[in-house]
Amino acid sequence: MENLKVPTMAEFAARGEMPDVLFWVGCAGSFDDRAKKVTKAIVKILAHCKINFAVLGVEESCTGDPAKRAGNEFLFQMQAMTNIQVLNGYGIKKIVTGCPHCFNTIKNEYPGLGGNYEVVHHSQLINGLLQSGELKIEGGDYKGRKITYHDPCYLGRGNNIYEAPRDLIRKLDAELVEMRHCKKNAICCGAGGAQMFKESEAGTKEINVLRTEEALETKASIVATACPYCNTMMTDGVKHFEKEGDVKVMDVSELIANAADL
Repeated sequence: MENLKVPTMAEFAARGEMPDVLFWVGCAGSFDDRAKKVTKAIVKILAHCKINFAVLGVEESCTGDPAKRAGNEFLFQMQAMTNIQVLNGYGIKKIVTGCPHCFNTIKNEYPGLGGNYEVVHHSQLINGLLQSGELKIEGGDYKGRKITYHDPCYLGRGNNIYEAPRDLIRKLDAELVEMRHCKKNAICCGAGGAQMFKESEAGTKEINVLRTEEALETKASIVATACPYCNTMMTDGVKHFEKEGDVKVMDVSELIANAADL
């Protein structure tokens, strides 16, 4: 994290203190080079706003989402129970995630296994910081630019969160242009449900290519996402059409961090 200090829960516990929020980084945010940039953007925003936060670090494991979606309920419960034991051991109350899959799993599936927490997606947290005035931005390089937003399945249809990410784009003084299929009718990027980790099935067109076609139709110069899976699939779609020089795929947190000059 370069010059940023990212404290761990172990460090807080050693001092007998408790952070206001735990940042659940997730597998992609920890290991995928592209998603690491999103993790840095979120951390910069949290640090800039002086949010008292911590991460689990090496104590964080996969939430179990891919295992569950792939049908391995036994492995999911093993992974989930391990995480719940760590979270409950620290007395965690509030969690912010950079991934809708982590968000959905911890929020909706951990309670049944004894893990009850207040869980927010990073777009919700950042939107709240802007509304409260704790974070201030100018449109900067994004003012007046066309930006389209791709709804992640587990954020939109899964948890009915449509406006928080869009509010962030509007606060950039950018022109938000919707794709033909958006919000409840949005098309999946093609990676969820553990599909990212298996070979494609028979068909005439990849889902991410179909979705990227809709994004390109908007003539937007930026495709905004709020999920590491979606970011990867939409980036691959843009590459498929050889439009990397014209269209950028960025997480909403990166847009805000850049606009705030963090």
